[in-house]
Amino acid sequence: MASFGVDTRPAAAASGGGVGVAGTREGALSFLSRGLREDLRLIRARAGELETFLSAPVPEPELFARLRRAYSCSASSSRTRLDLSAIGKAFEADAWRGARTARWRWEAETEAEEWEPVRMVKAHLRELERRRLAQSPSDMLHKLKLSLKSLTFAPEASEDVLPLDLGELLAYFVKQSVPLFDQLGIKRDVCDKLVESLCSKRKDHPAYSFLSATESSSLKNDNVGNELDLRIASALQSTGHHYEGGFWSDGHKSDISGKRHVAIVTTASLPWMTGTAVNPLFRAAYLAKSCKQDVTLVVPWLCKSDQELVYPNSMTFSSPEEQEKYMRNWLEERVGFKTDFKISFYPGKFQKERRSIIPAGDTSQFIPSKEADIAILEEPEHLNWYHHGKRWTDKFNHVIGVVHTNYLEYIKREKNGAIQAFFVKHINNLVARAYCHKILRLSGATQDLPKSTICNVHGVNPKFLEVGERIAAERESGQQSFSKGAYFLGKMVWAKGYRELIDLFAKHNSDLEGFKLDIYGNGEDSHEVQSAARKLNLNLNFHKGRDHADDSLHGYKVFINPSISDVLCTATAEALAMGKFVVCADHPSNDFFRSFPNCLTYKTSEDFVARVKEAMARDPQPLTPEQRYNLSWDAATQRFMEHSELDKVLNGDSNSECGGSVGTETGKSAGTMMRRSASAPNMSDVVDGGLAFVHYCFTGSELLRLSTGAVPGTRDYNKQHSLDLRLPPPQVQNPVYGW
Repeated sequence: MASFGVDTRPAAAASGGGVGVAGTREGALSFLSRGLREDLRLIRARAGELETFLSAPVPEPELFARLRRAYSCSASSSRTRLDLSAIGKAFEADAWRGARTARWRWEAETEAEEWEPVRMVKAHLRELERRRLAQSPSDMLHKLKLSLKSLTFAPEASEDVLPLDLGELLAYFVKQSVPLFDQLGIKRDVCDKLVESLCSKRKDHPAYSFLSATESSSLKNDNVGNELDLRIASALQSTGHHYEGGFWSDGHKSDISGKRHVAIVTTASLPWMTGTAVNPLFRAAYLAKSCKQDVTLVVPWLCKSDQELVYPNSMTFSSPEEQEKYMRNWLEERVGFKTDFKISFYPGKFQKERRSIIPAGDTSQFIPSKEADIAILEEPEHLNWYHHGKRWTDKFNHVIGVVHTNYLEYIKREKNGAIQAFFVKHINNLVARAYCHKILRLSGATQDLPKSTICNVHGVNPKFLEVGERIAAERESGQQSFSKGAYFLGKMVWAKGYRELIDLFAKHNSDLEGFKLDIYGNGEDSHEVQSAARKLNLNLNFHKGRDHADDSLHGYKVFINPSISDVLCTATAEALAMGKFVVCADHPSNDFFRSFPNCLTYKTSEDFVARVKEAMARDPQPLTPEQRYNLSWDAATQRFMEHSELDKVLNGDSNSECGGSVGTETGKSAGTMMRRSASAPNMSDVVDGGLAFVHYCFTGSELLRLSTGAVPGTRDYNKQHSLDLRLPPPQVQNPVYGW
């Protein structure tokens, strides 16, 4: 029967067994106590073994003795170089390995008797020791040599390369200081001749024998500067010196692994129909079309008060998203494909006197650091006149500038223009050197800036090419395509060619009797231009401005453009794309158009009259497929990729990174690559960094900014900008500290 835990024994029997139970409990406690004491004794014993193991001497004094003897032998010699071979013999000795083998044998014998925690610790230590010794002695020696190389004053190969003399050092200093001399007004030719005279004395010296015979012959046609660069690089390479970076650069740039990113920063945006608003928009669309890189277009955002002054018909936008939608719709109607790029906005303010938009605050901060890879600055001088922020070349891996405007030509027409142009010229040189790796000038009509190349990297709206194809098809079918005469289209300000146009017609009014010119345009000087034409009784008919793609303009046969202030007139390219005649001045801004048979240039006013009569007397030639392609944005994008070296940068060519200043291959010597900047610092980079620092300090002073014509309050963005763009308040973004 189950008892369910209840004692069913008689009372006497239950009370009689009390003494036996107490004895059993006492025996159990005694047994547990003895067990605990034994465990504690074993723990103390094992702990003693662990302490003995950790404090056991290692047979290392012999190794250190060998190292000291090797160093003392080399120090007592005439050279101050360590004898690395003796150190190698010390490491290759069997004493170290034999001592460790003996210890492992002793550990293996006692492993069975050791306490488990101690055995685990020892096993882990042995594993670490085996991994360290798994490296070959040669690898260990190589690492030791690298760590001790800085202690040697007579490195290897120093016997083969002679030290630099004073003349070579002076020549190299002059060559690298060319950017500084350029700012001081000293021509580059003078510096080159000075370098050549300093190096000519050493040209046949044995120091230049580090080149092989083949390489020396290949450099005979190069300038002396290249040989000097090789000489400096070889001398510095022989010392083991390696140049790590620039003096001014912080070295923190975005990671270029994965898909590259291109940021296009410009100074205007639609609906303002100006070149710096339209052309960067097309460039972003066609760069993103290839899908090889991510593209972001960064445009200025204006407050509503400024929008009313800038945008046509008092058009305004209440949010950046609304303006972005307008820009995309306008672009996609013209290119015919879905655009795939990002549009971002930075704060800007409109300056009435200069009719331009000035950035407010640090424009570079509106591009995230993770996307700061490649920057394209449309009008780099304009963007950086008053730029007070991070240096573009410090934040981005490659910076390209595209010059759109001939500012010097406009400034010379103002009051005290010659003096202003002098200062603007040097400021443009400064910002070009300090903030760009490569600069593209659309034509020779622009200022000759450092690091610049002339190339037309603009195309025409595809709609104009379609108009040209339609007109050519109509002419082939026998239809009359051109029912009107000549016209001129442009913003009505004197600097846009209206002064030249009035002068030409005033001088040859009788020669052009019966010839009428229709003019389309709006602008600040509209009243003055029309008054001057009426006063001189010229055959000029003025109309309100309209889009060049308007159907009412397709019937004109001749486009006349006498402007010499343009860099590359977009209207001229559009007229050629539509199959019209173009009569323009023989000027560097029109060099790209000379190859087109329908482009008629003139040098004198008499030539102008002759070209106008020639164009009115015959029909223009249809464009060939090659000519149409050269005017397209596809061709312009290809030219941009090549001349900006963007294709090399995107393909990971190290020779093109950072404007080609890193790792430029200049020759080989005994099968070893010789790289100029691998060993030698670039004085040009130091000068550029210094100029950027001076510019940063100058633009940080509101007084100096205002004295040079800056818009008040553009060093930082204002409260309205922070509300429109959802930015931190100005006092948070740029706090003022004080007591």
